[in-house]
Amino acid sequence: MYKYFPHTPDDIATMLQRVGASSLDDLFAEIPESVRLRGDYDLPPAESELEIRRTFERLCSLNHPLTVFAGAGVYDHYTPAVVPSLVQRSEFLTSYTPYQAEISQGTLHYIFEYQSMMAELTGMAVSNASMYDGSTATAEAALMAVASAKKANRVLVSSTVDERVLQVMRTYAHYHGIDLCLIASHDGMTDRDDLEHRLSEGGVAGVVVQQPNRFGLLEDFTGYADLVHAQKALFIVNSVALDLAVLRTPGEWGADIAVGDGQSLGIPMSFGGPYVGYLCCTERLMRKMPGRIVGMTRDSRGQRVFVLTLQAREQHIRRQKATSNICSNQSLMALWATIYMAVMGKEGLREAASRSCDNAHYLASQLVGTGRFRMTYDGEFLNEFCVDYDGDLDQLLSHLASRGILGGVKMGEHTLMVAVTEKRTKEEMDLMIRETAL
Repeated sequence: MYKYFPHTPDDIATMLQRVGASSLDDLFAEIPESVRLRGDYDLPPAESELEIRRTFERLCSLNHPLTVFAGAGVYDHYTPAVVPSLVQRSEFLTSYTPYQAEISQGTLHYIFEYQSMMAELTGMAVSNASMYDGSTATAEAALMAVASAKKANRVLVSSTVDERVLQVMRTYAHYHGIDLCLIASHDGMTDRDDLEHRLSEGGVAGVVVQQPNRFGLLEDFTGYADLVHAQKALFIVNSVALDLAVLRTPGEWGADIAVGDGQSLGIPMSFGGPYVGYLCCTERLMRKMPGRIVGMTRDSRGQRVFVLTLQAREQHIRRQKATSNICSNQSLMALWATIYMAVMGKEGLREAASRSCDNAHYLASQLVGTGRFRMTYDGEFLNEFCVDYDGDLDQLLSHLASRGILGGVKMGEHTLMVAVTEKRTKEEMDLMIRETAL
């Protein structure tokens, strides 16, 4: 009936008889007629390979790539050419779930390396085998905090955490009975006095902050861990992965859980995904951690081998008893990030983050120097900052786009958040400066 399906007419008849249906149409009888497609699909005629390539080349020519000065969680970092090449090696690139260690050594090996690198990057003891993205990783950390607490279901979240992360956390909180409360901010920073007040009210399972925060500012979390731990709560720090190459790590801040997005580790922007979320924690919390954990051991011949550890397969199947239902993670993206970190090395990661920082400070000072901008906040920043524009911001962004520049992310009527990476050249930044000064 369908030449690409393996079932014979007898197979289909047997299956229909078993489910009590007389025809394939009976299987869809509950679908309203009003939403059914009647007639042929509106598809073009068949084309040769050469014709199809020409079609896509024509479509690609309609794109108008922009020089990216936008960030807000997604950054235009350079990807070394070797990364996509190595990602496609057959021992790594597989959709097979690595439960059978004897045939999944390639997958288990890179997951182990990913965990090792992320634990070192965050200053934490343990890393899982990745999450979907930074938002879901943060929400899962909140669930970990509540699961680890005794009769406490409140999670305090700084209002300087990215709004999209907050939206995902609110969804998780709603369906898990968690009381999500915002900590006030002052001048773009977490209000410590409000944090202390809310902690004193009791019933807090965890506190979530972000570094750098949603405005690109670097916050001082000195003493935060002591305040949180005094109330027997967990301290959770969300960070952009690459930034940790030059910033104080969550482990150094005394965090119990470190989370964030790993897109900055060489993963292309790709119109919004797929990305990868990381989740690292202290050794005490590893059994509460969602996702896979890969360990290293020795086989009967003394060779180094890798296996899934701590978690049984049933944990990923029995929904009601699982630590998390995000277990088929973005492993391909974890592989991408692993190869990127291996290729760049510690010094390469630091250089990429440092150059981004230098470029951002140059652009910020030059924009302010035009007389059309002023810094929105006085705090320190790394590679992202907010400026207030004295004119029509929408008109400015439209003008920049016409000149091939994605000028930033609009944060308010007159506030623009600008991100700069190591990819931006002085010529590109000077062009933006000239165009904004007009």
